[in-house]
Amino acid sequence: MYFQAAEIEVALWIPPLVAFVISFFTSMGGVSGAFLLLPFQISFLNYTNPSVSSTNQVFNVVAIPSGVYRYWREGRMVWPLTWIVVSGTLPGVFIGAMIRVLYLPNPKQFKLFAAGVLLYIGYKMVADGLKNTGKGGKDSIETCFQETIRSGKAHDPYPGTKALPATTVTHFNLKRLGFTFYDEAYDVSYWGIFLLSFIVGIVGGIYGIGGGSIIAPFFITLFGLPVYIIAGATLMGTFVTSVAGVVFYQAIASFYPHIPVAPDWLLGFLFGIGGMAGMYLGARCQKFVPAMAIKWMLAGVIVFTATRYILVFFE
Repeated sequence: MYFQAAEIEVALWIPPLVAFVISFFTSMGGVSGAFLLLPFQISFLNYTNPSVSSTNQVFNVVAIPSGVYRYWREGRMVWPLTWIVVSGTLPGVFIGAMIRVLYLPNPKQFKLFAAGVLLYIGYKMVADGLKNTGKGGKDSIETCFQETIRSGKAHDPYPGTKALPATTVTHFNLKRLGFTFYDEAYDVSYWGIFLLSFIVGIVGGIYGIGGGSIIAPFFITLFGLPVYIIAGATLMGTFVTSVAGVVFYQAIASFYPHIPVAPDWLLGFLFGIGGMAGMYLGARCQKFVPAMAIKWMLAGVIVFTATRYILVFFE
């Protein structure tokens, strides 16, 4: 089938299948999978015009709600954390969209930018993995968390599921956010998360990913938050900023008639349908997968993709 806005031809079953596989695994780490879906569109579908960023965000809009619903149902949504992320990334995503259209319309330059983003994400995750391998602390909590789920000892408010300990917000103001999870207390800076979210919003607006794949590693490495908790917040933040990004790209499209800016809605919807199913199942299965395995999986794919982009750029 030919997709006019994307200017590519691809079988109808390929987008949802690819999105399903990617989202199933990445959603376990609080990432929608858009950061890997975009390289697939650029490298395999040859979809390189600026509208690929907005199409990628359509995927987020369609796919993410199922994963967020699952995390909310299990009591693992830290809503104050979510709203800080949203308030920071929203203004940033508008700035990023303009940078993409005005300064990075060339596919080759955009690939190098994408490689830089991915490589830094991968570096942070690998460094965190090496630092925590064989250590206790946060990972020991996650190990205990896994054992509780496998044994079925946790209270289950929803029949048919193995419940996880729900989070409890202890304080939330313009200085600090605190919550407890698995009898462990966490306390983070409001403005630290806000500033990080703003910067991530700019990068995510350029790349068309919403920012979840960038902010999740920082939450894990810089703020020391458990992957089982940040997943819901980062997905929800990605969803809200992606809605804003799609609306913005569509709104400015008429001002750039010679550059494809508006999303390919049908292609984005097809990716989204597959992502919706993959994200729901990934969110449901996350509690049965060791946190370190999730981190290493994401890090490996990210570093491989970034390295490939850099090699292509210099060929």
